Amino acid sequence: MMYNCARLLAESLKALDQRQIILQLVSLGLIVTSALMIWKTLIVCSGSESPVVVVLSGSMEPSFHRGDILVLALENRVTSNGEIVVFSIKGRDVPIVHRVIREHSDGISVSEKLFLTKGDNNYSDDTVLYAAGQEWLQGRDVMGRAVAFLPLLGRVTILMNDYPLVKFAVIGLLGLLVVTSKE
Repeated sequence: MMYNCARLLAESLKALDQRQIILQLVSLGLIVTSALMIWKTLIVCSGSESPVVVVLSGSMEPSFHRGDILVLALENRVTSNGEIVVFSIKGRDVPIVHRVIREHSDGISVSEKLFLTKGDNNYSDDTVLYAAGQEWLQGRDVMGRAVAFLPLLGRVTILMNDYPLVKFAVIGLLGLLVVTSKE
């Protein structure tokens, strides 16, 4: 009789453990899904394929420092002098955050307006950063315009990019916290 009770208790605990593990995995899935939904909502609201970026260099100091997070928006309008834009260059993986310093629209339509950028902390314009033979940026190169920033909150991202082991440790720790939580 005592043996049967112990066996029944052990089977019940095993079933409870399986349910608990399934519940934790479902919770982890909900967290990941929620994060993706928030990201996609930001993309739709901002009109930008990358609504949030981290400043990776000191080229925009003193306006923005390495590790600042920029919130971007991409309205359907022409970019003008003085705006801080995030743009991508063909052949480069990392987008660049710089200020528009000059416009060029002689003999071309307003929608095809060209512009030149420069980092606030750089001595010369960005023509050396552009693709070979490219002297001006076009509107299609712009991923977004800076509308807000959060100072230094992106330092964690920079740390994880510089040290991949930190990235895996943070992801592992977060996953462990989700899986081992009791609620």
